[in-house]
Amino acid sequence: MTTTGMPVGEAVPAPVVDEIMGRESRAERRRQRRLEEDAPVGYKKSKWSQILVLVALGAIAFYSIAPVWWLIVSATKSGSDLYNSNGLWFSEFTLWDNLVQLATYKDGIFFRWLGNSIFYAGTTAIVTTFISIAAGYGLSKFVFRGQRLGMAIVIGSFLVPGALLTVPLYVLFANLGILNTPWAVLLPGFISAFNVYLAKVYVDGAVPDELLEASRLDGAGELRIFFSIVMRLMVTGGATIFLLSFVGSWNGFFLPLTMLRGQDQWTVSLGLYSWLQTRADQTVDLTSLTITGALLSTIPLVIFMVSMSRYWRTGVTLGAVK
Repeated sequence: MTTTGMPVGEAVPAPVVDEIMGRESRAERRRQRRLEEDAPVGYKKSKWSQILVLVALGAIAFYSIAPVWWLIVSATKSGSDLYNSNGLWFSEFTLWDNLVQLATYKDGIFFRWLGNSIFYAGTTAIVTTFISIAAGYGLSKFVFRGQRLGMAIVIGSFLVPGALLTVPLYVLFANLGILNTPWAVLLPGFISAFNVYLAKVYVDGAVPDELLEASRLDGAGELRIFFSIVMRLMVTGGATIFLLSFVGSWNGFFLPLTMLRGQDQWTVSLGLYSWLQTRADQTVDLTSLTITGALLSTIPLVIFMVSMSRYWRTGVTLGAVK
């Protein structure tokens, strides 16, 4: 007997053959649909679409990498080769000479600027992380009059550019007599509305109410709960806030430019900018020093980003996972 129930050797009728062929065709279409559903994104794209996507990705990668490559190559060149050679390829290798000149120019003031940047960025990141977690914890876990209004003010503060607050802060600090001091740069960075909102979101997801209630029933005070439980549960969120604050303070330019006058107080970005201005105003060309200094100034930031990237990736993807 065959699979159709007909005796072996007997001809199969045409309607039976059509039915068998129809079942096989439907099964094939279902199998093809399952394959297409499991296929990666872009499986159905035409060849030209895939080529366009690859070209666009290549252009974006070149746009991102080319400035860094240019900075590395230019830092190894002398002043004359900097203007008379291919900008994207090496010429006479004078990186060591550039480093020696950078270290000895004005008694090595570049490294003082680098130390100032590390001090400003590190202190600002530590203090703003603690304040943001405390404020976010209060907004998330405590019910009080004006809670919604406070949250609305925090969110609304995102719409105010930081540059608009610099001039009022300048007038305020001038009246307080703290201009051209580290406090003029540190104090504005201690409070960040975005970091407070970010901490509030992290506390919502990382600190369960049941754990807080159990701690209070066991007799723990609010300060002990905050330092012993909340701060430990907020390691990932705190690391993310610390990293964002450090990078934002490191790259800050307009605030130090407005508040600081003496070169000993400058950050590295402000000092390198002053060298470029010297090139424009005088016959001294400090472009090579500026480029070499810019390359060196990225090293602490790269080390910091790599060491904190594990916490940062976990923190950024926390909301998406949930």
